[in-house]
Amino acid sequence: MAVARIVRGFALAVVMLALALSELLAQTQIKLPKNNFTPQQDVEIGRKAAAEVRKQYPIITDEAISRYLKTLGDRLVAVAPPELNQPVYEYSFTPVNLKEINAFALPGGPMFVQRGMFEAAASEGEVVGVMAHELSHVLLRHGTANATKAQNPWLQIGQLAGAIGGAVVGGAAGSAIAESSQFGLGTLMLRYSRDFEKQADLMGSQLMARAGYDPRALAHMFETISAEAGANRDPQWLSDHPDPGNRTQYITKEAQSLTLGPAPDMSGFTAVKPKFAALPPAKSTGELAKRDTARDSLSGGSGDGPPTVGTPGQGVQAPSAQYRAISGGVFQANIPANWRTLSSSTAIKVVPENGYGQLNGQTVFTHGVEFGVARPGSRDLYEATTIWLRAVAQDNPNLRTAGDQQLLKMSQRSALATPLVNASPLGGVERVTVYTTFLVNGTLFYYLTVCPEQDLDALQPAFRQIGQSIRLTDVR
Repeated sequence: MAVARIVRGFALAVVMLALALSELLAQTQIKLPKNNFTPQQDVEIGRKAAAEVRKQYPIITDEAISRYLKTLGDRLVAVAPPELNQPVYEYSFTPVNLKEINAFALPGGPMFVQRGMFEAAASEGEVVGVMAHELSHVLLRHGTANATKAQNPWLQIGQLAGAIGGAVVGGAAGSAIAESSQFGLGTLMLRYSRDFEKQADLMGSQLMARAGYDPRALAHMFETISAEAGANRDPQWLSDHPDPGNRTQYITKEAQSLTLGPAPDMSGFTAVKPKFAALPPAKSTGELAKRDTARDSLSGGSGDGPPTVGTPGQGVQAPSAQYRAISGGVFQANIPANWRTLSSSTAIKVVPENGYGQLNGQTVFTHGVEFGVARPGSRDLYEATTIWLRAVAQDNPNLRTAGDQQLLKMSQRSALATPLVNASPLGGVERVTVYTTFLVNGTLFYYLTVCPEQDLDALQPAFRQIGQSIRLTDVR
């Protein structure tokens, strides 16, 4: 009897092992990309980025919504492959009151799901599918794999503390946060590659199946997002999650090779959906980006930097004949040795003494240059520049063009120079010239010069030398 039980038990174990092996062999095997960072560094990056996201995004604090989202997230983490689910990871699942269909995860575990995703989903499986996709980016460490591919010295971990922002987020809001990162990690992570997207789709399908969800719900969610694109809208999801092509087909094929785990209780989805109606109206990520860009560009920043450099209104010292190099992650440039570098929430300003600070109760930027990035409203350089300047002009009503735009080269790339005039806070008018080009990820990079009209001749040689020294260092 005892021997028979042992034999039956052994036979059952063999069958279960065979089934597990057959499922493992049936599903697509995903290879981890090259990564020069450690899992602990992923956690440090994600922790700092998440803190910035929570400062700048409208976080939903409704307890029922937060608890429900955490339940879904914990369910997926529980079935993550142990060899990928690093013990140091710090998972969190945060709902955000933004209207676009989107979600994003940061290195090391923090995940944010926008209200628009919940409202567009027809079932819990569709929400879980997107979360599984994002969790896969974390498990496969795609964020720091992107940084590894970039091989940018700004991305060394010792400098990440002051250069992260929340910019591993994609799309419009991600770009807004990227602008606070001094163009380091954020601008290099606005888009995953199509290979990384397909990996996240396939692993996300596998996680869904283990958690008891039909992976075809993920394919249906992607169809919903594609339908939004077809309705002459620009889905935020697609701005940072490029479509590898044939998504529905290969997700459906993967689903056919997987065995579903025990079905979970999905009643929470119906209960939580009405909770969103009681929330304040959702913002758009475009509104966030527009707010931050218009607030800080040209107008002197958000107050994140030092309150003054000398005394605005006093004489400005001539630029030094000696130059020093600066690096902002996606660019390098040479600036006069006697000019100071300031970081606001959307730009790096380089100013002479008395060129930036408080004047008559306002922060003013009267002399110097600025480097920045902005989310493009178009893939056409002329149009993207016009859209961005239109947003800037909302906080600078006297800003207007002062001549024809000119095509030129910036770091061997096609660029556009736009001459402008504005009311100077010192009285009279100031001359502003904005130079724009595209980074390889499609982000708009700009360099601008500003000074009162009467000082232009004295500063123009320095402006020209700085512009000619710009080297864009972003890479795919």
